[in-house]
Amino acid sequence: MTITSTHVDVRDLVVRYRRRTALNGLDLRLGAGVHGLLGPNGAGKTTLMRVLATVVRPASGGVTVLDGDVTGDARLRQVRRRLGYLPQQFGYYPRFTVREFVEYFAWLKEVPRDRIPAAVDRAIERAGLLDRADERLKRLSGGMLRRAGIAQAIVNDPDVLLLDEPTAGLDPEQRVDFRELLRVLGVDACVLVSTHLVEDVAAACADVTLLHEGRAVFRGTPAELAARGAGGDGDSPIERGYTAVLRAARSA
Repeated sequence: MTITSTHVDVRDLVVRYRRRTALNGLDLRLGAGVHGLLGPNGAGKTTLMRVLATVVRPASGGVTVLDGDVTGDARLRQVRRRLGYLPQQFGYYPRFTVREFVEYFAWLKEVPRDRIPAAVDRAIERAGLLDRADERLKRLSGGMLRRAGIAQAIVNDPDVLLLDEPTAGLDPEQRVDFRELLRVLGVDACVLVSTHLVEDVAAACADVTLLHEGRAVFRGTPAELAARGAGGDGDSPIERGYTAVLRAARSA
């Protein structure tokens, strides 16, 4: 796939946690669009997300996000203003309402004060929570909390949006709506979605990267991954492609 404008550029990335190597020489370039990130538990998906979100620093390698090198301190603040990040688990004040929670993140991301009310309302509406905007977070279901997390991630109209297991807790109808939102966001922004649900990748992503033991063992379109399904298990072509690629990587 040809990338006309690079939003994310990862070069020979290595991340270690004590004796464990979480990412091992990873290379990845991403432009505008919706990109899927697949892999089993421990493959390095969340670690990559945390590096791109400027939360974790690598042991070695280069990482450029929106033309800023995030391995140092010089441009972190400028990059963070243009990032959106939904971690697998996020902290919140239970007594905050949805609106207060999203407003707080708009302030953290330095959205201009006069634009915050409109930005907050738009993000909450896009996340499907407008009717719950004044509900306290402690009263929300797990799926609604996840949608509140999505709202805070998009409140600043980010140029790079990092979503780690964003559809966890969403019902099938909400997942369909969320996929449509991803397509809209991916027109101009670089959206990276880490998930265990390969159907979401097949439905919403232009391409997919499959990680195994900290390395990329596949990079291509969902259709190309599905075409690799000979010898794999699963209920859909892309599931069979996923399992077949992983088995080949484990036996290599």
